[in-house]
Amino acid sequence: MEQHPQPEFPQQDQAHPGETEEMEPRPDHGEDTYEGHGLLKNRRSLITGADSGIGRAVALAFAREGADVCFSYLPEEEKDARETVRLIESAGRRALPFPCDIREESACQRLVDQAVEAFGGIDILVNNAAYQMSRPKGLEEIPTEQFDRVMHTNLYAMFWLCKMALPHIPEGGSIINTTSVQAYKPSSHLLDYATTKGAIVTFTQGLAGNLAERGIRVNAVAPGPVWTPLIPATLPDTSTFGRQSPLNRPAQPAEMAPAYVFLASQQAGYITAEIVNATGGTPLP
Repeated sequence: MEQHPQPEFPQQDQAHPGETEEMEPRPDHGEDTYEGHGLLKNRRSLITGADSGIGRAVALAFAREGADVCFSYLPEEEKDARETVRLIESAGRRALPFPCDIREESACQRLVDQAVEAFGGIDILVNNAAYQMSRPKGLEEIPTEQFDRVMHTNLYAMFWLCKMALPHIPEGGSIINTTSVQAYKPSSHLLDYATTKGAIVTFTQGLAGNLAERGIRVNAVAPGPVWTPLIPATLPDTSTFGRQSPLNRPAQPAEMAPAYVFLASQQAGYITAEIVNATGGTPLP
């Protein structure tokens, strides 16, 4: 039985950041399919980039599992963020949206402070926000401005948020980072993005060892191609997106969320330093 749609993904273009409602087809975040089972009851979560895509799907799943959700989004993504708030609140949980640019260290501090003030602490930190921009000619076409943006969004923010949130994460807490199939099988047109995703794997495994004695688990999810607003806004051709995976299609965001729920829950209490590969069949080390 096919739970998630497998339609055509026609060529389409969007400005960055893209908007969910402009996408054809619309991504599935689990609105009609995800059922919670109390796995994260009364947990306090902080998710970056949860206005859309994987982040929204994770926020929805966490809320339906019983968690409150604070999430970051860029100010220009207000429309998508409001829908994420609606989904969280419709599950009966507290939603705390926070518009900011996590490329700034001070913004990361304000984000953590906001979550701690509202929730009293952070049980689950999900570093999900990321930036990419395809450069078909590779290295020679990547401007320094783009390289800086990719590094600060994907790496610096993760480092800052982990460091800032750590004093507020109790024993039994969980940090989950989003890496990518690009960490292991980099595409030349996404060289800078793939570089950060490889670094996230190393950071995750190193931090897991660092925090094991404190009872805080650190893991990551490595998605393959996923149909999110980032794709039509940053790739020149969407018509063949995801066809390189053995399943011959991109994933829907809803197909990523259960991995984050599992890693955040006590069902994964003996799992740390792990990279969960959700690549559509592409073998990874």
